[in-house]
Amino acid sequence: MQIDLRTVSIKPLRHTFDHIARRIGGDKPASRYQEGTLDMQATDNFHYRPTWDPEYEIFDPARTALKMADWYAFKDPRQFYYGAYTMARAKQQDTAEANFDFVENRGLAATLPEAVRDTVLKLLVPLRHVAWGSNMNNAAVCAYAYGAGITQPCIYQAMDQLGIAQYITRVGLLLGDIDVLDEAKKAWLEDDAWQGLRRYVEDSFVIKDPMELYFVQNVVLDGLLYPLVYETIIDDVLSSQGGTAVAMLTQFMTDWFAETKKWVDATVKTAAAESAENKALAARWITGWRDRAAAALLPVARIALGERTDEVMADVVQQFNARMTKAGVAL
Repeated sequence: MQIDLRTVSIKPLRHTFDHIARRIGGDKPASRYQEGTLDMQATDNFHYRPTWDPEYEIFDPARTALKMADWYAFKDPRQFYYGAYTMARAKQQDTAEANFDFVENRGLAATLPEAVRDTVLKLLVPLRHVAWGSNMNNAAVCAYAYGAGITQPCIYQAMDQLGIAQYITRVGLLLGDIDVLDEAKKAWLEDDAWQGLRRYVEDSFVIKDPMELYFVQNVVLDGLLYPLVYETIIDDVLSSQGGTAVAMLTQFMTDWFAETKKWVDATVKTAAAESAENKALAARWITGWRDRAAAALLPVARIALGERTDEVMADVVQQFNARMTKAGVAL
């Protein structure tokens, strides 16, 4: 018996869903990101308002003072939907695991100068509580903000911060033992150097406006913390003192912030471009919380920088201001 195989081209009846076609115009092929994001927000057929907050609908844009004509104006330049996000993070996790294996297999943690090791344990390990706070805040933004264009990347951000907390814990266990986690928790709860940052994180937990919370956490705190701790103190200062192994162990945080700030800047730019009222509101949120964050980070930075702290902190704030100005919010 002879079997002939042939290729048959089937012309699709349409290239995307109707609600996507209405947004991108015509019957055009849509990207996976567009299909997994646009108009995914539930808007109708709610049975009743939430009994715990009957002033609002379950999903209600009025929960924030920020006003948008279309909440899908927010777009993620990384084009992250679930599949793309998990593949990107899996690749980064492979790199992080290779770095941990490299440091552990060659005993590089034991070769760290004692002063660098102590600085890392005092400065870095308590930051896992900050990362956990960011996990909570981004989950809250995802729950109470409106539109999948902004809520979807926030839940990815929440899971990233959970991973960062776990990487910090692993660094602590690699450089010390289980006691370093208890000591870091005690410092977070009792040490004067951490009380300003702890108050900032705890105050953020009670912010009701989800977009203000977005600015407080992702724009301001992360915008000052990551350049200060990971890019300046660890990658520059401690590496020059023999702490290159620590920079390898925290490479995920450095790479993650460089990637994530593109999305944060795009969000700020979109919100500010919507109206003069939004721009003024964003400037007020950023300015007020920036000053609090800078003051809270100052004693933390002093653990590693000593007399250079004020100079470095001023430089980090200046760079942050320039970044926000470029995003459309002059400070």
